[in-house]
Amino acid sequence: MPKPSLSAGQTPQLAGGDPRVHTTLQHLVALEGRARRFDFLPRQPVGSVLSGRRASRLRGRGLEFEEIRAYLPGDDPRSMDWRVTARTGSPHVRVTREERDRPALIIVDQRQAMFFGTRLNMKSVSAAELAALTAWRILAAGDRVGGLVLSDSGIEDQRPARSRGAVLRLLSLIAQRNAALSAEAPVVDDAPGMLNLALEQAARIVKHDWLVVILSDFDGADDETFHALSRLSRNNDLVLGLVFDPMAHELPAEGRLVVGNGRLQVELDLSARKVQQNLAETGGKRLRRLLAWQERLDAAILPITAAEETLPQVLRLFGSGRAPRGLSLPDDAMVKGDMS
Repeated sequence: MPKPSLSAGQTPQLAGGDPRVHTTLQHLVALEGRARRFDFLPRQPVGSVLSGRRASRLRGRGLEFEEIRAYLPGDDPRSMDWRVTARTGSPHVRVTREERDRPALIIVDQRQAMFFGTRLNMKSVSAAELAALTAWRILAAGDRVGGLVLSDSGIEDQRPARSRGAVLRLLSLIAQRNAALSAEAPVVDDAPGMLNLALEQAARIVKHDWLVVILSDFDGADDETFHALSRLSRNNDLVLGLVFDPMAHELPAEGRLVVGNGRLQVELDLSARKVQQNLAETGGKRLRRLLAWQERLDAAILPITAAEETLPQVLRLFGSGRAPRGLSLPDDAMVKGDMS
């Protein structure tokens, strides 16, 4: 039986434990069997968003230094260590080996700003599902996986490990933070800055040749966010999972919308042209900023709408079908902008 969709502006109800509002650990675990037909390896289908203009945006596993030894016939001249060769007077090569795995760190946003949805899921639920699919797929590829879960009150971490138990612990953290979200929760003034704190913590964990996946609506993203992302992308693969709700750029032409920050509420008349313009600019600004960052960071953006089931979008974004539905962004969101 298909899930009933929600009209724009309608808030999903909690009655009956609606899975569109709050996810569960059981649901996230059940996604293990569905995490197929996509991966985060360098070889990507032509239609995948992880494919750059000439090659994949993903480097794959890195190389570990093993030893320096005397040159032997048949050695690749490109591996010659010229400093040692000059110092010893005889040719030497640097021997490396491929790392056994490529660790992955998944940063999952479960702040109060993610507790919003107008059609199918809350953004927080879509981010949780995407995190589960990502974690299970990375583990199936034989790589270590861990993550950071940020909420308005703090950041919890699961250090990367190549085990099902590590994934289960990460998903448990996500489910707990997701269950704590509520429309009655008070506003935390420094919540927008929690994203930057999470990126700082990530920088202390990742070294080089990691896969860093950030799943968020990027509420509070600023110049500091860009610099933190730039540092992470310097020696690692960076994927930005932009979770959004269509209300951010698809507003009804009429009606009234009640918005609030947890303390104050205001009713907006959507038929007023000025209100429409201001709301559209607010929703589009974040999209324009991230799209402008994409090339400068050499990162890939996975746009995931909370208005559609998560897995079909993932498969299409990774080149397993047509472009995702519901992802038509306003024209000005596709134009590269500045950092302001």
